[in-house]
Amino acid sequence: MAIPPDEGQFLGLLLKLMNAKNTIEIGVYTGYSLLSTALALRSDGKIIAMDMNRENYEMGRPIIEKAGVAHKIDFREGPALPVLDEMHKNEKMHGSFDFAFVDADKCNYVKYHMRLIDLVKVGGMIAYDNTLWQGSVALTPQVPMSEGMRYGRELTLELNKALAADPRIEIAHIPIADGVTLCRRIS
Repeated sequence: MAIPPDEGQFLGLLLKLMNAKNTIEIGVYTGYSLLSTALALRSDGKIIAMDMNRENYEMGRPIIEKAGVAHKIDFREGPALPVLDEMHKNEKMHGSFDFAFVDADKCNYVKYHMRLIDLVKVGGMIAYDNTLWQGSVALTPQVPMSEGMRYGRELTLELNKALAADPRIEIAHIPIADGVTLCRRIS
């Protein structure tokens, strides 16, 4: 689903403060977060945007075009892991991205992190969306919840633990929307 407006404003401001030029977005849906990113990037900025469904992206594309930022977007339809693997093979792409935003299939968040950490430059950021998982990450395992909620909770806890243990980053968990974890690459 699309990020809420306050999260879009927050990410846009963050990108402006970073003076970001090259970014990656995994999980586009109809493109609201993509639009927020494109508007915040420098005029020569570029986004490699990945999503399984071009149809959803095309639904939001007229607004992106009206905003005059469509030229900044390189949309790639399909699973993100093969695209990231190809990018990772190219040593010239290592450390060439200022920012990455991840809001896609939660079961691959840890795998995305293992690839993105090399693609994002030292001092750059990776932002993971939905890291509070509707507050369920703060609940005990005994609290009743749907099977889907429990599965998402476990994946989110796994990601949060992996990020907390990664010495290459420093993190800040921002309680905006459904939680955003910012990871600044330090080595």
